Amino acid sequence: MFQKNYIEKLFASNPTIYGLLKDAEDLEMARSLLRSHIGHHLQYLSRKWQRLQSLEFAIQNQCLNTFRKMLSVRSEEMAGFSMLELLWKLAKEDLDHLPDSLSDGFFEEMIHMFYALRGKTGIYDSEAYPEYVDLQGREASIERSRQLDIMAQSVAKQVSRYRTGLDERVITKRKRNRARIMQVMGATEREWQDYHWHLKRVIRDESTLSRLIDLTDDEARGIREAVKNNLPFAITPYYVSLMDKEPSRRFDHAVRAQVIPPLNYVETVMRNSRIREHSADFMLEHNTSPIELITRRYPMIVILKPFNSCSQFCVYCQRNWEITGNPGRALAANETLQAAIDWIADHKSITEVLVTGGDPLMMSGKTIDRILKALSEIDHVECIRIGSRMPVVLPQRFTQQLIDTIASYHRPGIRAVSMVTHFEHPYEVTPESMDVIQRLKQHGISTYNQAVFTVENSRRFEMVALRRALRLIGVDPYYTFNTKGKEETRSYRVPMARLRQEIKEEARLTPGLMRTDEPVYNVPGLGKNYVRAMQHHSLLAVLPNGRRVYEFHPWEKNLSLADTFVDTDVSIHKYLQELERRGENPDDYRTIWYYY
Repeated sequence: MFQKNYIEKLFASNPTIYGLLKDAEDLEMARSLLRSHIGHHLQYLSRKWQRLQSLEFAIQNQCLNTFRKMLSVRSEEMAGFSMLELLWKLAKEDLDHLPDSLSDGFFEEMIHMFYALRGKTGIYDSEAYPEYVDLQGREASIERSRQLDIMAQSVAKQVSRYRTGLDERVITKRKRNRARIMQVMGATEREWQDYHWHLKRVIRDESTLSRLIDLTDDEARGIREAVKNNLPFAITPYYVSLMDKEPSRRFDHAVRAQVIPPLNYVETVMRNSRIREHSADFMLEHNTSPIELITRRYPMIVILKPFNSCSQFCVYCQRNWEITGNPGRALAANETLQAAIDWIADHKSITEVLVTGGDPLMMSGKTIDRILKALSEIDHVECIRIGSRMPVVLPQRFTQQLIDTIASYHRPGIRAVSMVTHFEHPYEVTPESMDVIQRLKQHGISTYNQAVFTVENSRRFEMVALRRALRLIGVDPYYTFNTKGKEETRSYRVPMARLRQEIKEEARLTPGLMRTDEPVYNVPGLGKNYVRAMQHHSLLAVLPNGRRVYEFHPWEKNLSLADTFVDTDVSIHKYLQELERRGENPDDYRTIWYYY
């Protein structure tokens, strides 16, 4: 629901638009009047641009063009909703025929947009031009350097809010955690360093986990319900040692959230499992799988999935629909695997293979060697990537024997082998994971990181803290994924505007090698689409519940014909409320509304 005083606030933010809507006799007249108004405003701006501060002009110009697109009949049909009709009804005070889902989030979106249409966002009102703009030469350089020092100090202060697993105080705490867990589980130091012991002692129920760390009532119930309904749940003892014993989630929020399923997740998955037409294959991998175990979305690379289980299970895994909780049944049959490898050999356009799953490093050393050997014997395969979360959740898996096996197929100038992993938060970066990365680097094996941008790592400078920690241990940031629209993971999702804001306002302040990751939206059935610029997507509408509807342009754009993809984002207003609940000041994120 919405507060009725929002209607007055909305039209006070742009009296001209209110007048046009109120005077319009019908919807098409309202469309014509508004489009004419926007067109005249754009023409005026092109002639009188000096009247606005340049950056405010850029926002206003972008907003005018965005709003004009949203008024189109095509946008309404693509979104399945007429935003214009809702605004018209509000202006006409037709309050008896408003959508039941109308919320404060819609009004917040439109109020910010209406102010931006007038060039009145106010985000620069308290800003003064720096003193160096009135200086020249060395004097200007010194003043500019002083300003940059202030900016750098501000970044350092913000980043220091987030502890990493490399902090001495965290290392000390985790030594105590490990000792406590080893005592409860009856493990020796030798067993702790043996990955076989961890895999045999994976925690799969609430009662075992509650002996190792304190759980909230909701956490305990979420785990019990997941296990009761046969949803995969598993955590390695090593990963549990990264969790703080107390359940405050002050520092380990991202670690716990990775593996402890929220109640709404379990309930939604179970509800959808009873709906015949609901597809758990959100990414439509069945549409891009020419043969079993293979996924192909791009011209020169394929995914090979020989093992469909993991050492532990991430709640928001995009492949949870095909992941089995029984590792003993996860390995593909020999004939199926060989057929997939033969298929790769038959397709000479494929130069790169991503071996993933599941987690392929769950397989035995002999099986890993057999698969890498078979791929290395295909002349046109120039690069083999291994996708694994083992550096994060079980670094003990990287025995010298495994590293030697992987390194034996890395031949500079002929064939590259690399590792792709998933660090999601600086609290996951530990001395143990650093040791793995450095040992791989000694053999020429590069490691790249793919992070998922969720509510657990999306606060100001939280991703900067992650990238910084990764660079220090030798991992190159590779992709940052916008969380996708799976209904069961809605509590993890972040508005795309926040990801674009993070790229522009936080990552941009850091050195280039710390921000080598590309922000992407993974389009079902198509693949990764960039979101850095507006030529990659269009805003179609804002729904009554405050959620934006976007049209994503396929990566094939300007290369070949392909369909676009329409998806509904999460509410910026609700996201900011969640940040405030977590202790953030929403005013620190006020520019988020202007990333369309």
